[in-house]
Amino acid sequence: MNATEARSDLYALVKRVEEDGRTTLIHKRQDRALLAPLDRLPAARQGEALPSHTLSAAQSRFGELVTKAAQGAPQLLRRGTTPVAVLLPVDPAVGTSWPDPAALAATGGGVVTGTHERSVHRRLATLGDAIGAMLTASPAAGPMFGLPGLDSVVGRLPAGRLTVVAAPPNVGGSLLGLAAARRTALVDKHRVLYAASGPNRDDIFRRILAAETSGDYPRLKQGRFTPHEQEVAQQLGQAPLLIDDGSGLTAEAIADTAPHVDDLALVVVDRLQAAHSARLPLSGDRLPDASQVLAALARSLPVPVLAVVDSDDPTLLSLLDADVLLTLAVTANPAQVHITIAERDLGTVGSAYLQPDLLHARFLDADAGTSDHAPGPAASVPAAGSGTAALDLAEAALPYTSGGHQGIPAALTHELAAWRTAVANHDQKTLKAILPSLLQAAAAAPQLPKTHEGHRLAGALRAFTSPVSVGTSGSTGQDPATERSLQVPANSERAREDVTEDRDDDRVDLAPGDEDDEPKGHVFPALRILKDAVDRSKMHPIKVIRTDERESGPWPLISEHMDGEPRWVHPDVSSTRVPFIRANGKRVRRDQLDVPAGFGAGVLCLIDRNGSYPSACSAVPLAPNKLLHTGPLAAFDKGGAGIYLIDIPKWTRTDMPHPLGRIIDRPDAQGRVWVTTPHIKQLERLVRDGHLAAMPTIHNSWTGKANESLFKPFYAAARQARMELVQAGGEPYKAYKTRLSIALRLLWPKREEQKSPFWRPDWRMSMVAEASVRHWTTAFKAVQEGHTLIALRNVDAAVFWTPPDTPPDTYRIGTGFGEVKAKFVQAGEVIPEGDD
Repeated sequence: MNATEARSDLYALVKRVEEDGRTTLIHKRQDRALLAPLDRLPAARQGEALPSHTLSAAQSRFGELVTKAAQGAPQLLRRGTTPVAVLLPVDPAVGTSWPDPAALAATGGGVVTGTHERSVHRRLATLGDAIGAMLTASPAAGPMFGLPGLDSVVGRLPAGRLTVVAAPPNVGGSLLGLAAARRTALVDKHRVLYAASGPNRDDIFRRILAAETSGDYPRLKQGRFTPHEQEVAQQLGQAPLLIDDGSGLTAEAIADTAPHVDDLALVVVDRLQAAHSARLPLSGDRLPDASQVLAALARSLPVPVLAVVDSDDPTLLSLLDADVLLTLAVTANPAQVHITIAERDLGTVGSAYLQPDLLHARFLDADAGTSDHAPGPAASVPAAGSGTAALDLAEAALPYTSGGHQGIPAALTHELAAWRTAVANHDQKTLKAILPSLLQAAAAAPQLPKTHEGHRLAGALRAFTSPVSVGTSGSTGQDPATERSLQVPANSERAREDVTEDRDDDRVDLAPGDEDDEPKGHVFPALRILKDAVDRSKMHPIKVIRTDERESGPWPLISEHMDGEPRWVHPDVSSTRVPFIRANGKRVRRDQLDVPAGFGAGVLCLIDRNGSYPSACSAVPLAPNKLLHTGPLAAFDKGGAGIYLIDIPKWTRTDMPHPLGRIIDRPDAQGRVWVTTPHIKQLERLVRDGHLAAMPTIHNSWTGKANESLFKPFYAAARQARMELVQAGGEPYKAYKTRLSIALRLLWPKREEQKSPFWRPDWRMSMVAEASVRHWTTAFKAVQEGHTLIALRNVDAAVFWTPPDTPPDTYRIGTGFGEVKAKFVQAGEVIPEGDD
């Protein structure tokens, strides 16, 4: 065959040389050479005696090597350091006893010319050959995960074998594949091919940067980098890591690309998707065939191929037929993931534990003997604010401060949010000041949730439940771990009042009886008006999802953090949560914003939107009936509404928060998030106006027929009542606001004992998301007009840097829905909230 064909098929030809002893005649114009077994030239087994090349290097300059061999200079081909074949001249030089090529073909030498092949005996290896290869192999050869606990069980990833990492979504399977790539490319300095079917190259870079610098992955997703992270990013640019995130990535494409990568040490495939997707070839029922291609690739190179699959379904895993299988499973301890290691013919050969550190897109080693029980009297308790303990508590708090999980009091949530801010700012003084009130709020909690997140938070709090750790005069002098458990029923109202926080219009805690209709003659019977608005709809809405259906389908996918609240502060402005005493004597915490001199002269203009949630009810896109599984969508269907799983769109502006707000703080392992229809429509507008490059892909969806007027009668009644009551103020207006908030909260009651006439999480989160979108959009208009946004908070508060008494002219000052109130304070002063 000609040199071009041989170059393309080099790995297959060498495999035939090794396994069958076949010789191939290769020609390049007048030059002719034989690709032959080492036995044809005994000197070839002494590698230093001949010019030698790795297969990948030989493939890149194969024509040149054919010419050299034809001119009488045999060329040795190696797989790593092991000689595997030799290129010999066909026309022997004088004094050299090269075999005649025609005779070689006739006598079973196995010359292959064109498509002609002869049957030959297969080569056999003695046990001594196998022992010698094993004993001479370098013990340092082969990639590892870089996690000593796991590496001690798995060893090095075996060359020529397919290793599969199996993990359900959100457990972190992709991060284990990335760990092996990081160790191989960044530490061992060996070349890695990272085939990305799901995450893109930006996702991979940000995850590597987060893992290497301990930077917060959600922050990096927003394009906000510290100087240290920018420096590390520049260094990472030199790493031998090649990423293929092209569209239509198939196993065959990976197998075609890998042989052309010089000195390849590892192939990572991230990921194989169990659910079928027309957009992803590496998905659904195509996975078994894909795994066969990847296994063949591993054997032909041979290098380790590590593939991640987003499922632990035994049926699927058996079809993948991996040589080595690593299965990840969550445990009762949220700080641990259990990994089972199995080999094809031997079954389970070991297990290990890892600690998920999803905030930094990585795994850490975990002690298998740790548990979430409280430390005993002799336990070592870290000092308040010590690096590890403070960071552990900050990370354990994230699910609750982000709104992704509920079940702890608002006072504790606010204290934990202040703790996270102080940790991020490395503010030891503030940490010590916060700790007493934080522990007091924790002790007042009736019970922390009995979930993975709740256990993790409880364990992190216990690290500070010692008078040694508190280190303040506020300590009682007794060990709070024995004096008062963190999970005993609260019996002190004083503890609650000491850490009170004002709530937004809709931030009320439901109490028994709130689900009852208001008495006749009530100033604003909000619940009756809301029920009547829904009942009048001609679409016959389903107000309550049956209890037995709530643990499946779309409902477990919906969480409070889908509200998209910005909770953003300009990256050049420093924000501190400081103690503040209100006029009524209550001790609370408020924000303090310090604006750099570079912003010029000005004051803080505080914008407070009126009735954000009821105002949003004027046109909320939602599905009145059940949500049906509509799967991946090529484009958003304007006739539908529901929830959508999308990639996080890239947002490069630093003068505005990301359009999805805090939704981006809790992506899944593939960097995707669930959003409601208001945010999908917002992204479409931003794409249309040129602020986003393209709509993100919709990977999954649950939708129904859309309706925007379901709550409009409720909005109209609330608007009219506000116009009548806001001027009078006093108790009637407070009663109006309270019942308004309760009615909207009852759309999605959190506890079973709350017998609400509604249970529609999608309605509730669509309404809140609509309020967030309107809040963000109005602020963006002001920024586009040249105003400087300092902070965008919740769904009703914004802070601008303006001349005194000059609010942005994009806002309408007034008391009605859609209008705002404006206040002015100096930089560095406490930002008032609510009724301060």
